[in-house]
Amino acid sequence: MRSDLHCHKQIRGVIMQDPIVTMQIVDCMTPFLITLEKYDSLAQAYEKMTKNHIRRIPVVEGGRLIGIITLSDILQFKPVEVGRYLSFKELSETLDKLVVELVMTRDPIVVFQTDQVGYAAELMLENKVGGLPVLDSSKNLVGLVTESDLFRLLARQWRLGGSS
Repeated sequence: MRSDLHCHKQIRGVIMQDPIVTMQIVDCMTPFLITLEKYDSLAQAYEKMTKNHIRRIPVVEGGRLIGIITLSDILQFKPVEVGRYLSFKELSETLDKLVVELVMTRDPIVVFQTDQVGYAAELMLENKVGGLPVLDSSKNLVGLVTESDLFRLLARQWRLGGSS
C-alpha cells in the first residue's frame, strides 16, 4: 500500500511538471463568448446552442456571470402532460414561454484565466462538468474552457512531438 502511494506521488510529481498541465487557462480557453440573460427563453438558448454547435452558454446579468445553462439542462427539462408526448410545435411553443433562469445552474464553478490547465481539468473531473466559465482578476467573464479545448491542447502537443 505504501509503495502504491509513493508511486502515485511520483507520477503526480512528473505530471505536475508537464508544460501542458502548468499552462495558463488563457492560453487554451475560448475567448469569444455567446451569452444569455436570465429572462431569455429556453427556445432562444436552444437555438443559440444548435446554431453555434455549442453545449453550454454562460448566463449574465449586468455583465456579471450569474449562471450557466447546458444543452442537457434544456433536454432534461421535459414539460409533458402525463401520458402524452408533446409535438415538436408544442415543445417549441413551451420552450418559448420558459426562461433560462428556471433551469440554469446558479453560481457555477469558475476558474480564472491565470489558473493552470491542470487545475481546470481536475475541477471538471471532480464536479462532472464539461466546461467552466473563465474570469479575469476583476471577476469579469472573459471566456470558457471546455473538454474540447483541453483535447485540442493535448492534440496540438502530440502533433508537436510531446511536451519535451
